[in-house]
Amino acid sequence: MEPKSPKSDLPTLEDVARAAGVSTATVSRTLNSPDQVSEGTRSRVMATVRALRYSPNFGARALAAKRTNTYGAVIPTMENAIFARGLEAFQKVLVANGATMLVASSSYDPAIEEDQIRTMVARGADGILLIGTQRDPEIYDFLKERHIPVVIAWTGTGVTALSCVGFDNEDAAGKLAAKAIGLGHRRIAFISAYTRNNDRARDRVAGVRHALATAGLDPCDMPLLETKYSIQCGRDAFVELMHARPRPTLVMCGNDVLAAGAVRAAHELGLDVPADVSITGFDDIELATVISPALTTVHVPHRKMGGLAAEALLAQVRDNSAPKQTTLETHIVVRQSLAPPGSRTNEMAD
Repeated sequence: MEPKSPKSDLPTLEDVARAAGVSTATVSRTLNSPDQVSEGTRSRVMATVRALRYSPNFGARALAAKRTNTYGAVIPTMENAIFARGLEAFQKVLVANGATMLVASSSYDPAIEEDQIRTMVARGADGILLIGTQRDPEIYDFLKERHIPVVIAWTGTGVTALSCVGFDNEDAAGKLAAKAIGLGHRRIAFISAYTRNNDRARDRVAGVRHALATAGLDPCDMPLLETKYSIQCGRDAFVELMHARPRPTLVMCGNDVLAAGAVRAAHELGLDVPADVSITGFDDIELATVISPALTTVHVPHRKMGGLAAEALLAQVRDNSAPKQTTLETHIVVRQSLAPPGSRTNEMAD
């Protein structure tokens, strides 16, 4: 005798209806549109669902609706707090709309990201959130051929045919650099994430260089170190920059994590921030406010961006809305880590 399949022992929609004394349509309506069912009936059905430990067959529902109500998000790393903020808001909007989120991290590797995108499509993702624009055009063709809507986040430039919810990284970094130049800084160095395969990092470097050129300074004179996003890497890069002569009066960092590492290194070297050297960050995460001195940085509305990205993706999938571009505003948050270059800095440069 053939052993009974474990799945055959699982309660069905019909089992719930029979036990609750209602029709299968009423059970389905209770699970999918509870506001359309009277409170008494809803309570009875849900009590039966719990008693029988019934779980809806989403696979069958997806086949019927040609939709899984699942959305993917592929981010570069799980270690950066900015993505955690945005994804939390992204998921909150999805959950409020009865949808589920799948998350994957590519470690900034294009090949891994492409594989993750294809896997999410294979698992039935209705739409996908991607970070930045830089990837092989073939993957965009792959998604288009399968009618999988995409929303690009964390950048507001270089996007035309796809939905985008982001900001202008180049403009934001350039404005911060211009502010520092206005305070008198001329010897500016930059600690960046690796710019290869990272259009956001590359745009931030470009913004600072543009600000230098606009001020009549040679952008080629700006020392640039590229490294991984971590406090330790920010620390090591800062130490290396401080060996230069003349020393920079300002070290700008591609994000607040790198800047926190730079502040730590300054303390270890016996340097006062900002009397001896100024340091700035980018993103305005909580870390920027708890280190000493607190970081002057660029505020990025990560949560707003994540929420709007989810809304844009839902609109494309459920309402067949056309892709649209939403550019969010950033602003400079001035704290204690940035000041005009002082006499102590000038003395050390000699």
